[in-house]
Amino acid sequence: MMQQAINVTDTIFWIGGNDRETDLFEGLWQLPRGVAYNAYFINDEKCALIDTIKADKLSPYIERLVSIKPEERKIDYLVVNHMEPDHSGSIAILRKLFPEMKIVGNKKTIEMIGEFYGITDGFVEVKEGDVLDLGYHKLAFATIPMVHWPESMVAFDTTEKILFSTDAFGGFCALEGGIFDDELDMSLYEDETLRYYANIVGRYSAPTQKAIAKVRTLDVKIICPAHGPILRSDPKHIIDLYDKWSRHITETGVVVVYGSMYGNTKFMTDTIARAISEAGIKDVIIHDVSRSDMSCIVRDIWKYRGLVLGSCTYNTELYPPMASLCRSLKNKMMKNRILGICGSYSWSKGALTELQAFAEHGGDWKLIDPTIEVKSSPKEADIELCRALGKNMAGAVLAAERN
Repeated sequence: MMQQAINVTDTIFWIGGNDRETDLFEGLWQLPRGVAYNAYFINDEKCALIDTIKADKLSPYIERLVSIKPEERKIDYLVVNHMEPDHSGSIAILRKLFPEMKIVGNKKTIEMIGEFYGITDGFVEVKEGDVLDLGYHKLAFATIPMVHWPESMVAFDTTEKILFSTDAFGGFCALEGGIFDDELDMSLYEDETLRYYANIVGRYSAPTQKAIAKVRTLDVKIICPAHGPILRSDPKHIIDLYDKWSRHITETGVVVVYGSMYGNTKFMTDTIARAISEAGIKDVIIHDVSRSDMSCIVRDIWKYRGLVLGSCTYNTELYPPMASLCRSLKNKMMKNRILGICGSYSWSKGALTELQAFAEHGGDWKLIDPTIEVKSSPKEADIELCRALGKNMAGAVLAAERN
């Protein structure tokens, strides 16, 4: 039995695949519940594929395509909205299967296809506002550069008001039975969409705002993203979420992340967390930087206003997993966040100095007093400082949320 295409409308089909075998997205981000690679087929006077699929997932893609019986007619166009290989990885084999197929993309897309796959002809170059006439369906193109690659674009079917949005409005998690938002428990998918946004797209929040401005001018009925559920019941909701996240609007809560070898720094941050809770913050999320998945830490930091970082010193420097987190956070270019820091050392200082440098140069952070540095293990005076930091952090977060 072959896998079957799934109707999005009478003439538009989902032909994507689910990946529950890959452990790390981009070789970095854990996929405990997999990821979907969405691709689409438009059956019209001129037939068009919207994106391909990761090369090692080609079989279900082809099976679903064949289930619509395209062997009775040629594939006229392949629209390439995004060149990341999880979406473009099968371009070369599809060109061999359908040698007359024209590849539709913008100038940067066409350059990348040559660089990735050695294809140098058979292109239809499109620019902002251009329309591809398939017969009944008319695809209008808009560029969304740096969401999250420079060539990224979307295709809007002006006939049925369907937006093929590439990586925008997508998220992690394989499609588990249903492929539409009204078939699924979206609370899970929204959490995974935030994790996707924070780690993959978040650095490019300013370009995301420009893309959202374009999308809001359209009468979108269905959003067909490249990852995650197809959004047909309330497409505006995901646009609003992306809008919130890309404007760095946070929720009332504090994330506490510690790096500790022997428990002394952990004791400090546990004390800080308790003081935050006592001061009225209900959402306090604690991560051990050595054990929590980096993508989950970044997701939670993106969600909440407050952040406390506590680190021991390791060989005169910041504890390596904490250093990696700080590099990642600096790359994300977060804004409007409140930061508290503490460090410990035994025979040589180092951790607090690097955390202070991160506070100054690692993003838009408001540093809360006191900053705390403990030698070997916290004494009663240090514990009182930790309580003060927790109280001050809670006060700053609550004040920021009231404003």
